[in-house]
Amino acid sequence: MARVEETAEYLDGYAELLAAVSTTGRRLTRDELELRRTLGERAAEQGHALRGLVQEHLAATRCAWPLVVRHADSVLAAVEQAVDAFAEGYERAQRLAVRREEAARREFIDDLLHGRSDLGRLAERAERFGLRLAHAHAVAVAAGPDAYTETDPVGRGVAAALHARFGDRSILLTTKDDRLICIAPGDQTEVLTYFAEQAHTATDGGQVALGRPHPGAGGVVRSYEEALGALDLAERLHLDEPVLNAADLLVYPVLTRDREAMADLVRSALGPLQEARGGAGPLIGTLMVYFDAGCVAAEAARRLSLSVRALTYRLQRIHQLTGSDPADPVHRYTLQTAVIGARLLDWPAKPL
Repeated sequence: MARVEETAEYLDGYAELLAAVSTTGRRLTRDELELRRTLGERAAEQGHALRGLVQEHLAATRCAWPLVVRHADSVLAAVEQAVDAFAEGYERAQRLAVRREEAARREFIDDLLHGRSDLGRLAERAERFGLRLAHAHAVAVAAGPDAYTETDPVGRGVAAALHARFGDRSILLTTKDDRLICIAPGDQTEVLTYFAEQAHTATDGGQVALGRPHPGAGGVVRSYEEALGALDLAERLHLDEPVLNAADLLVYPVLTRDREAMADLVRSALGPLQEARGGAGPLIGTLMVYFDAGCVAAEAARRLSLSVRALTYRLQRIHQLTGSDPADPVHRYTLQTAVIGARLLDWPAKPL
């Protein structure tokens, strides 16, 4: 509890107020109540505990009691009004402080993830939220079927699980654009792995993407963008793995860096499939599954709910139309790259 001399200002005029009520039996005026609220706000802003201040109000009431017994009921009502107004002002100041803190935290997160602030200033602000941006950090992003905020049960549950497991390890949990986000030191891969497990479960099977560790404030932005890029690739390529590592998907940005060259490859390698009955779509789908199955015909047939003979017929038809044999290692590389390009360019659904 704070010392009495440190908090005496918050009881300013309180004893005199009780004496006046004892004399007249009146209720407190609007101005008197507002003064109590103002004192409560000031006490909260100075960091004093409400419980101790309420105790001091009660102690002051007891000290003044021999002087105020004339209208005891009115005095007790005035005590109730005064303490309630004081607590109201205290809580009002706390709510305002919380809103300011939330606004500052959200502004920091937005600046951090988009690199919109001076890096030196950003590093100073980061320490307030437990991050040391001189070190390398990595970012994980979880996306699910719903929009997530820090205050909803999903966000709170994941945060509680990480805190229980790791305590305070310079981890920042937040949300951005309806996704859950975890920022952790780059050398603590177990944190992001555990976050991925918890987020995947909490989001009913949502996907989690892990960016690579990068140093400095700009490294957080880079890792975040890598994670977002991995989620985008997963959607475009129909990847259903629960956890995606950006490091494992680096080949795809390389392949799409020259869009026109990729489109030309798709047209050249897969364009003839449009002559097939039903168009190119079914045969490209067959190639996708065949390559995803490691070019094992039996496994690909099982995934497509076909007989091995039917699958073999489709592969032969692809060979006839394109001149490239999916079973030939040399031809396979060109076809597989073209299939990846078709996925990324959403062809043949969209024209090249």
